[in-house]
Amino acid sequence: MKKIFVIVLLVFFKLQLTAQTHKLAFSTSKGTFKVVLYDFTPKHKQLILNAVKDSVYKDAFFNRIIKNFVVQGGEHDESIAEREKNIDLNKRQRLQPEFNNRAFHKLGALGAGRDENIEKASFLNQIYFVVGKPVSKTELKKIEQKKGVKFTKLQRKTYLKKGGLPRLDGDYTVFGEVYQGLDVLLELSKVATDKNDYPLQEIKFNVKEIFEKAPVLFND
Repeated sequence: MKKIFVIVLLVFFKLQLTAQTHKLAFSTSKGTFKVVLYDFTPKHKQLILNAVKDSVYKDAFFNRIIKNFVVQGGEHDESIAEREKNIDLNKRQRLQPEFNNRAFHKLGALGAGRDENIEKASFLNQIYFVVGKPVSKTELKKIEQKKGVKFTKLQRKTYLKKGGLPRLDGDYTVFGEVYQGLDVLLELSKVATDKNDYPLQEIKFNVKEIFEKAPVLFND
């Protein structure tokens, strides 16, 4: 009886560790998808929670869409460059990266955009969702050799099964993922765009925090 109690207790604590505490709903003209934010990337998690609270993403746009790559929204690279053109490099506001092996560029991953700064620090109000493409064992091996990294068992399993953008790992911060409505994101990724990846039709989105039972993640 005591052994069973200990096992139940261990399972309970494991669930507590793997269930993340904040979730967001992204409403678009194509439908709604839901995102869970990672507790182990706390600065990026708090950044977007504050942005949602301050209506930064009220009637925002997905303004850069690349099929088999990403759906990007918020402040566009060009807008940021124009706003910062007279600001010294060391005075431009950025958020330091938060890299974690559990946060990688799987299909549906939520990441923070950035420029070419050497610290790999994130823009404050630009996000993207990974659409990606199928990934092979050969590709993973080449990336490991090129970047001097080793993908974890979970990363490898996920990339080979569902695809993604493994070449971006360790360069851009991932801080959440879509857990419901992935089909909506995939539909968004297929809209027609011009030569600069701007959607030919406006794709607005609104974000709000939602309170529902969190999905259990990272239990493989």
